[in-house]
Amino acid sequence: MAIKRTKAEKKIAYDKKLCSLLDEYSKVLIAAADNVGSKQLQEIRKGLRGDSIVLMGKNTLIRRCIKVHAEKTGNKDYLELGNLLIGNVGLIFTKGDLKDLREEVAKYKVGAPARVGLVAPVDVVVPPGNTGLDPSQTSFFQVLNIPTKINKGTVEIITPVELIKKGDKVGSSESALLAKLGIRPFSYGLVINNVYDSGSVFSPEVLDLTEEDLMNKFASGVSMVASLSLAISYPTMAAAPHMFLNAYKNVLAIAVETDYSYPHADKIKEYLKDPSKFAVAAPAAAAASGGAAAAPKEEEKKEEPAEESDEEMGFSLFDD
Repeated sequence: MAIKRTKAEKKIAYDKKLCSLLDEYSKVLIAAADNVGSKQLQEIRKGLRGDSIVLMGKNTLIRRCIKVHAEKTGNKDYLELGNLLIGNVGLIFTKGDLKDLREEVAKYKVGAPARVGLVAPVDVVVPPGNTGLDPSQTSFFQVLNIPTKINKGTVEIITPVELIKKGDKVGSSESALLAKLGIRPFSYGLVINNVYDSGSVFSPEVLDLTEEDLMNKFASGVSMVASLSLAISYPTMAAAPHMFLNAYKNVLAIAVETDYSYPHADKIKEYLKDPSKFAVAAPAAAAASGGAAAAPKEEEKKEEPAEESDEEMGFSLFDD
């Protein structure tokens, strides 16, 4: 017969387990566990077994364990987790990819009935069709203003009806009707609220960012830095290419307006002295490309043999 441990012994064992997890893992998902049953939680633990461990417990106990661990080891990175322990939450320690783990956790959702007093997480719409209920049950539909008709001895809903809106509490009539129709409109599971990775805490939406998104955001940031640097004439790595280009334009403009010259400016001055060179260069290039294209066409025409008529080959469509 197993010896039943006291509360103090259970706390010591829990503290030891949590401290070992903090030493071993550097990635943690903070997940809300509202309306998640023990059986469902057991299935999640089985599914994540291997690279990940799910740890539930009282928030005050977890905070105390984290604080004691930080004092013993000097590692204060995990103290950020204490501020995130609000409500019914649990910790998922992992060594795998955080995005893959979040997607795996999202698979373990179970349908649930609409119990009285619950706040609806989604809109609940009753679809049209035969309900299978006898005509004596029409009172439920009349109370909820649902249009119905009697078809072949059963109640049939005529049009789809929005029974409960998201954020509203479920009433007794709505709960009873959904139970009679066999509709389980809600689904519950662990919901990832925050992500901890090696001392950094961020929103789970960050896991959806791709390399392309990061490159676009980085390029946008560099563009803003370059614009600000150019506006206030402050040199930065982002603005340096634009500054050199603008400086070169200014030097070129001065060379054109004065006697000062250098090899690259000589060509510009030559074009400015004789603008007709622009017009001469363009037709010459067009003629060169046109002549090259016309030559193959002439060769094709020469290579095509003359077709012989039927009469020359000794054939005729009409006999004499």
